[in-house]
Amino acid sequence: MQEAYKELKFRLAELSHIGAATSLMGWDQQVNMPPGGAEVRGKQMATLAKIGHEKFIDKKVGELLEQLKPMEEEKGYESVEGSVIRLTRRNYNKAVKVPPEFTARAQKAESESFDVWIKARPANDFKRVQPYLQTNFDLSKEYADFFPGYEHPLDPLIDGYEYGMKAAKIREIFSELRKELVPVVESILSQEPEYFSFMKKIFPGDQQIAFGESIIKEFGYDFNRGRQDMAPHPFTQGTSIGDVRITTRVHEDNFSSAMFSTFHEGGHAMYEQGCDTVFEGTPVRGGTSLGVHESQSRLWENVIGRSMPFWKHNYPRLKQHFPEQLADISLDKFYRGINRVERSLIRVEADEVTYNLHVMMRFAFECDVLDGKLAVEELPEAWKDRMESDIGIRPADDKDGVLQDIHWYSGIIGYFQCYTLGNIMCSQFYDAALKAHPEITDEIGQGKYDTLHNWLKEKIYQHGHRYTANELLKNITGDELTIKPYMNYIKTKYGELYDLL
Repeated sequence: MQEAYKELKFRLAELSHIGAATSLMGWDQQVNMPPGGAEVRGKQMATLAKIGHEKFIDKKVGELLEQLKPMEEEKGYESVEGSVIRLTRRNYNKAVKVPPEFTARAQKAESESFDVWIKARPANDFKRVQPYLQTNFDLSKEYADFFPGYEHPLDPLIDGYEYGMKAAKIREIFSELRKELVPVVESILSQEPEYFSFMKKIFPGDQQIAFGESIIKEFGYDFNRGRQDMAPHPFTQGTSIGDVRITTRVHEDNFSSAMFSTFHEGGHAMYEQGCDTVFEGTPVRGGTSLGVHESQSRLWENVIGRSMPFWKHNYPRLKQHFPEQLADISLDKFYRGINRVERSLIRVEADEVTYNLHVMMRFAFECDVLDGKLAVEELPEAWKDRMESDIGIRPADDKDGVLQDIHWYSGIIGYFQCYTLGNIMCSQFYDAALKAHPEITDEIGQGKYDTLHNWLKEKIYQHGHRYTANELLKNITGDELTIKPYMNYIKTKYGELYDLL
C-alpha cells in the first residue's frame, strides 16, 4: 500500500511541475513577455496543458486510486494521505471525462484571446476581440457538455471554482443579498455626495509601490518566497509554496488603486504561502475554493486595509510618502475618502457597498449567454443598460464597460460569483477570529498583525484544499454560508459613515 501511495505522489509531483511551468509561462505572458511571443506562447502552454492532462488520466493513476481505497479509509478523512487520495480521485473522475485535445485547444484559445484583449481594450475595440470571446463561451459550453445532467450549463464551470455549488444556489444567495443591499445603496446615494479632491492628485508610482509593499510585508507576505510586478490586471500566481508572486498596476492620479490591489493580492498570496508544505506537489496545495481565496484577499484589502484602526497607525506613514499631497488632509477626511460610496464604472475600483452589484451583473450575463438568452455580440449594449439600471451610471464606451475585466478574455467563465461569496465568507471568518482573539482590533491599531495572521494560518491557510468551503465554514464558525455577518459589517461601518437610518 505504501508503495502505491509513493508512486501516486511521484506522479502527482510530475503533474505539479508541469502545471507550475504552465503557470510561470502565464505569469510571464502578462508581466515580461515581448508582444512578438504571444502566438508561440499560446502553443507552448497548450502543449504543456495537453501533456499534463494525458499524464493525469493515464489508466495507471486510476488503478493506483483503486488500490489506495483501503488506505484512504484507514487513515481517515482529515489525514494527509486521505486528503491527497480523495482530492486526486475527485479531480481524476472529472478529468477522464474531458479529452486532452480539448484541454490543449482551450489553453491555446485563452492565450490568444488574452493577447487580443490587451490591444482591444485601450483601443475601445470590442469587435476586434468579439470572435475570441465567442470562442471562450463556446468552449465553456462544450466543457459543460462533458458533464451531462447539469441543471444549468454554468454548473460544471462553477464546480471547478466552488466545489458543490450550483447556479441555482448562487441565484438564491444573490437574491437574498440584493434585498438587503439595495436599500443601503439607495440610502447612501440619495445623500449629497462629498467630493474628495485629494484622491485625484498626482502620487508618484514608485512611492505608491514602496508603501504598499512595506504594508503587506508587515501583514505577513514573505518576499523571500514572492515578488510584486506590474500587470494589466492585478493577479496572484503561485507555482509552489516557495514561489507565490503578485502583481499590481499604478495610476498616478488614483493612488488607492495600486495600494488596495497590493493589499488584495497580498491576501491571496499569504494564503498560498501558508499552506502546509506536506501538501507540496499534490492537489491539496492551494486554496479550499476560489470563494475562500477571495475571502482572504478581501479581508486584508477591505476589512483591515480600509479600517479606521489600520489608518490611525499607518496614516502618518502614508503622509511621509506623500507630504505635499496629504499635507492638509485629516485622518477623518482621508478615511471617508477611501471609503466613499459612489456610482462607478470599474468593478475593481468600486466601493464595498456597490461592489457586489457589479459581480451580480456579470454572473447574470454568464448565465444568459450560456443559456442562449443573450448573444455575445449583444453584450456591450446589455452591459450599458444593466449598469445604468443597477448602478445608475452608463458607460460611455466599451473600454470601461464590457472590456474592463480580463476574466472572460482569458477564458475564465464561471468565476465572478467567487468575489461576492468571498465577501460573505470573509465576515464570517473575521467574526470568528475576533471571538477567539478580541485583542485583534487593538493590535491592528498598533500595526501588529501576527495574532490575526497566525489564526488564519492555523484555521485556514495550512489546510490548503483539504476541506470544502462548507466544511471549513462549519469547522471555524459552526455555521454554513450566511449573509448576516457581512450585512452587519456593511450596515455598521457605512451606517457610521453615512448616518443610515
